Amino acid sequence: MYGDVDMNIMDGSAVWAQSMVQALAAAGCAPTLLLKAEVSTDRLTAPLERDPAVALRRPYEEGLLEGLGPRGLTPEQAVELLERLDAEHAYDLVVVRGRRLAVLAAQSERLSGRLWTYLTDVPQSVPELTAGAVSELTDIAVASRFVLCQTEELRSFLESAVPAACGKSVLFPPVVVLEEGAPQAAPPAAVDGPLRLVYTGKFAPRWNTLEMTGLPGALKDRGVAAELHMVGDKVHRDSPEWAKRMGKALEGGEGLVAHGGVPRAEALRLAAGCHVGLSWRDEEMDASLELSTKVLEMGALGLPVVLNRTPMHEALLGEDYPLFTEPGADTDEVADLLALAADPAPRAEAAERCRAAAARFTLERAAERLGAYLDAACPSGPEGTDPRRPLKVVIAGHDLKFFTRLAEHLTSLPGLDVRLDEWESLRAHDQYRSKELASWADVVICEWCGPNALFYAEHKRPGQRLLVRLHRFELYAEWPRKLDIEKVDAVICVSPYYAQLTRELAGWPTDKVVVLPNWVDTEQLDRPKLPGAEYTLGMIGIAPSRKRIDRGLEVLRELRRRDRRFTLAVKSKQPWDYWWIWNRPEEREYYERAYRELRRDPLLAGGVVFDPFGPDVAAWLRRIGFTLSTSDDESFHLAPAECAASGGVPAVLTWPGADTIYSHRWLHEDPAAMAEAIHATVAEGRFDAARRAAQAEIRDNYALGKVCRMWTDLIVEGTVPEPVDLPKAVPA
Repeated sequence: MYGDVDMNIMDGSAVWAQSMVQALAAAGCAPTLLLKAEVSTDRLTAPLERDPAVALRRPYEEGLLEGLGPRGLTPEQAVELLERLDAEHAYDLVVVRGRRLAVLAAQSERLSGRLWTYLTDVPQSVPELTAGAVSELTDIAVASRFVLCQTEELRSFLESAVPAACGKSVLFPPVVVLEEGAPQAAPPAAVDGPLRLVYTGKFAPRWNTLEMTGLPGALKDRGVAAELHMVGDKVHRDSPEWAKRMGKALEGGEGLVAHGGVPRAEALRLAAGCHVGLSWRDEEMDASLELSTKVLEMGALGLPVVLNRTPMHEALLGEDYPLFTEPGADTDEVADLLALAADPAPRAEAAERCRAAAARFTLERAAERLGAYLDAACPSGPEGTDPRRPLKVVIAGHDLKFFTRLAEHLTSLPGLDVRLDEWESLRAHDQYRSKELASWADVVICEWCGPNALFYAEHKRPGQRLLVRLHRFELYAEWPRKLDIEKVDAVICVSPYYAQLTRELAGWPTDKVVVLPNWVDTEQLDRPKLPGAEYTLGMIGIAPSRKRIDRGLEVLRELRRRDRRFTLAVKSKQPWDYWWIWNRPEEREYYERAYRELRRDPLLAGGVVFDPFGPDVAAWLRRIGFTLSTSDDESFHLAPAECAASGGVPAVLTWPGADTIYSHRWLHEDPAAMAEAIHATVAEGRFDAARRAAQAEIRDNYALGKVCRMWTDLIVEGTVPEPVDLPKAVPA
């Protein structure tokens, strides 16, 4: 692990580095921390040195590199040392923090694929997202196994701007680590003496640290004696004039006590001895997508905190938290708030809110979170395999987008050696490479039952196993009829209905056709819903016409007759984006008619939003309460399942086979019945119960981890998956 932070300076970045190492150790790792600078104080490194699982590498003291400058490693030097250390120890993962550093690490062939990149110093607004910034973030995402985001807001923003980050972005909130025996603030009571305020951290203009120094005087004018304790020694010097004024203020004055830089334990003791913590910042910071570790740390001490009212802070502490400053508050307004905080009642309420919030960010929670990511990145090998003599697996096909996550999982498994045979098109491929792989493999997986399946069936060796996944697209094409089914060990369909249809149309033996459902990344999709989500319907993909957006509009119309709060969000390419659709007169006529209706119907006016097609489905679903499946037919239709996994409710018309994928609770005979069910669910207050039931159903049957295990068992042991277990009864 390397963070582009100086562990000699007590600030949030350095505390993050310490807590990240501790969390990795608690999750079962043996972390090595590469330090940026020569150690001049062990305030943050001493606790790490006491942990036998942790190793510290000191480039200055150890002489690891020539030409080291006085300000610590440059990003280029850090990456060079990371590569050198990795060559010696072959690390399983490489954790990095710092945008410039991450850009360079992403260019390293040696480190690419094992990077866990923690993103903070990145654009957090649309104007900041220049083409260069997006390009850098794309490179980082492509080279990373995981992109660690501090908040859901940052993750969603990143995914909307950087498609490569989708599916890789995971949450890693701040970690609050208090050593055993850490002090606790006294229970709020009547102030005996001055009201003691405390600020810990760096001194910078946007952190309002200079304005804070005026609080004791402003409180004195209001008849409240106060002291401000300031802990830290890092003064930002981007503005020399401001730095000079801040330095002068820290020399002391009436009501101000400057403690300078102290060991972390001492900083915690000083904070615990005060009445109120300060995290009041400039209004410009209100749009930040990051969460202050200091706020959580003070909360863990039982200390109430004054901080800006923002949507993120309201979600953390509640909209009625008593110590919020309003946007743009000045010193006098904050002093008014603090004068009220001299009363123990609001301080006690605020302290309890802060303590409860901090309890969600403990070292134990962080270790659990990291443990889940470690299981995904470094899974154990399946039974029946030997890493010394791995099972050789080929995945072949012209379009592997539906198989990508499965391929990633199989590739990560010890005991399997996985190679890809990516065809240029349905028929075009490198025949020499394909023949070489056919003679090498123990198991071949053909994604799509097309010419690739015919080729590998023709070149199948004795003892080799051939698995073919068949989609709706190929079922009515020529290739299944040409396939020598005797050469195939299993044909895989994603639903029982299409499996039976395949047996009937192809005439294949029943036992050759097995059902292995599509996967749903329940962990990635499970995110907090935005306010009002229950009134937003969603549709993902509306082309070709058999997706039936006209029925979706009919559902919306029926709902808006009763409640104009209902809206429809459509995430899709437009039909004219597909030449093979738009060139068909009947398709064009269908969409022209539907869109003409959309423009002219007053019930639909202002009720439909079209969102761009893209992989940021998890972020988009945060605002969706119900996802509609109004198609004439589908082989599986992931959209309603993804909605359910996100904490929404699927709404599915009874297209053929729908009842073999979704339980009857989510099925409706026609648009009118669908609209009636949606309205009743919301109006009768049953939305939360319905979405919990839907989420449990999808997690139990289609979670990515479960489907990956099914595939692994089929590949390694030839085990046929058990059918999904849909609830038979409809809950009241």
